[in-house]
Amino acid sequence: MKKYNLAILGATGAVGQEMLKILGERNFPYNELKLLASKRSAGEEMEFQGKKYVIEEATENSFENIDVVLCAAENNISEALSPAAVKAGAVVIDNSSAFRLDETVPLVVPEVNGSDAKNHKGIIANPNCSTIIALTALNELNKYAKINRMVVSTFQAVSGAGVNGIKELDQQIKNISEGNPVDIKAFQYQIAYNVIPQIGGFDDMGYSQEEMKLQNEGRKIFHNPDLKVNCTCVRVPVYRSHSESITIETEKEITPEKARELLANAEGVKLVDDPANQKYPMPLDTSGQDLIYVGRIRKDISSSNSLVLWCCGDQIRKGAATNAVQIAEVLVKENLI
Repeated sequence: MKKYNLAILGATGAVGQEMLKILGERNFPYNELKLLASKRSAGEEMEFQGKKYVIEEATENSFENIDVVLCAAENNISEALSPAAVKAGAVVIDNSSAFRLDETVPLVVPEVNGSDAKNHKGIIANPNCSTIIALTALNELNKYAKINRMVVSTFQAVSGAGVNGIKELDQQIKNISEGNPVDIKAFQYQIAYNVIPQIGGFDDMGYSQEEMKLQNEGRKIFHNPDLKVNCTCVRVPVYRSHSESITIETEKEITPEKARELLANAEGVKLVDDPANQKYPMPLDTSGQDLIYVGRIRKDISSSNSLVLWCCGDQIRKGAATNAVQIAEVLVKENLI
């Protein structure tokens, strides 16, 4: 089997480290591996599969002889360095939001629209974590009966804000238990024992940046420019795995029984829907793996051709790192590199 030279841009962050882990788990056929990060991290060592790698400073000259770049860097870094990687001959799979809505850049969830990767011009975008979780859960339902409208509430773990989000929840719980004041840095307010109904800045209509992603990205991935989404995003004091309450309105009725039948065989999905025995998706069960758990499936009693469900997924893995590695696997399978 042919092997490929890989670079991870942003290798020291939570998603970059998870990408490394998943490359190993899935036995991705790599040859050389280059770990790139900021100047601050350059010179440090990371171990992967028994070998130590020295982290290099990411510059425009970092991509010679690289076939695939997995980008786990922030928008400004991706915007600055992804074109340089493409110019050097690499394909960039970008986890930032920098190129997601660029009409020339495929936005891909492999289980949903993996064939879109064939249209890349050097960059393929990884969708937002909540978008990946929702659309993986909904894909088979959408194929059976086109989804026209979605009403969604997301309950997003602190790790969605990176390592600092996890540290802040830990520290606040400790301080509160000891009767000490809490420090607030990563979030707008105390997150321990609280929920915060804001992720990102608000627009003129009162919607946050995070809330608009599901509509904008969902339209592109589902190839449905008329898809309407009303979304509320909430940060919750959970370490890992995002949860979503989703109501869909479809062109024809999907009964709960039919939905369960479709989801039982859906790629990337695990049906966990036995409320009589208190079995339903929860963040604790979905963390550390790549399936999207779906349950609490029921008819929307307030509207026709409308269905309600609940899903959970690990936003660091399937919502970011695993999805990116899966895109790389599509490139290998289809000889697109």
